[in-house]
Amino acid sequence: MSTITELIHSIPVDPQTGAIAVPIYQTSTFVQEAPGVNKGYDYARSNNPTRAVLEQLVAGLEKGAAAYAFASGLAAIDAVVKLLQAGDEIIAVDDIYGGAFRLFDKVYKKFGISVQYVDTTDTEKVAAAFTAKTKLVWLETPTNPTLKISDIRAIATLAKAHGALLCVDNTFASPVLQQPLTLGADIVVHSATKYLGGHSDLIAGIVVTKEKALGDEIKFYQNACGAILSPFDSFLLIRGLETLHLRVRQHGSNAQAIAEYLEQHPLVDKVFYPGLPSHPHHDRAKQQAKGFGGIVSFTLKTDTVPAATALVCSTHYFKLAESLGGIKSLLCHPASMTHKSIPEDIRHANGVADSLIRLSVGLEETQDLIADLEQAFARAGSSKQVEKLPAYREQEELALALAL
Repeated sequence: MSTITELIHSIPVDPQTGAIAVPIYQTSTFVQEAPGVNKGYDYARSNNPTRAVLEQLVAGLEKGAAAYAFASGLAAIDAVVKLLQAGDEIIAVDDIYGGAFRLFDKVYKKFGISVQYVDTTDTEKVAAAFTAKTKLVWLETPTNPTLKISDIRAIATLAKAHGALLCVDNTFASPVLQQPLTLGADIVVHSATKYLGGHSDLIAGIVVTKEKALGDEIKFYQNACGAILSPFDSFLLIRGLETLHLRVRQHGSNAQAIAEYLEQHPLVDKVFYPGLPSHPHHDRAKQQAKGFGGIVSFTLKTDTVPAATALVCSTHYFKLAESLGGIKSLLCHPASMTHKSIPEDIRHANGVADSLIRLSVGLEETQDLIADLEQAFARAGSSKQVEKLPAYREQEELALALAL
């Protein structure tokens, strides 16, 4: 049986009514036959039938022993960090999502958990970073937003040798393209808001563990801290999973074509997409994943914030917004949006330039998306278009934006 068929037919038919869609059990509590005697559910924070189906589905997709659904991707990350204690250390990918950086730096640092940020694409640098205090290695691969690829299998071997856990944020790839637990990782996290949900209509996070015992610890924090996913959002996420494979396939096809278009554009400096042979980790991506995903990032030859702002405010089909992974194409300017919480010097050192633009390529027709980018490059170069941007009307850098 193929993975797609297995997923579709692992979504259970309701045994009571025959409903082919999973019911939404919108209840806070469950009637018990006697104290402590129930049908597997007592209080919806602890467990809920709709959420339970979702968790079983995602565990299966990631080839894990257990999965748990949270109210957001950051709530999922938070639950993983709670496995640590004061004095422990994390080795984290340097090109890290801004929200994860903020959580590590502004929340857990004051509780005595330290973080080393390392270029995890260089396995030797990862090996050199381990200390007796290292208890967790935190990877994003591909990274957000420069799409660097780390060798999951090699880093898993290092983590195991040092008695540390390896957690991989698999949001960008999704389990359709990459299954880190099969490569040696201990934990996978998802911002399920993105590709798993796929329709920009929910906020959710998932933690999947390779071993049940570790899953039991995550379950404890899910229940004890209470950042659970609601029944309705669990239902929406199940619905999104039903078309995940088809969506990811089209996202990737469109992204490949757009990356190739951008690589030839005279106003573009660098294109970041693992599907391009020019990407420094192209071969590694081919080895550990089944595709390259739907995110493309690029920088402009005029490397300024106004230049990037002029462009991101000039598209039609690509909507300027936070987040990614939905059916509609989005774009953002990480330096002033998703990665604004990261200090400028650190951001620059990790490749997030002032002009870097991240595209979340949707499911529209490829030629329409390329035409939209083409007209945006043209519009951003006109003085009339830049005059519509009040924040930059008076700035001295306006001339640089006009150079587009």
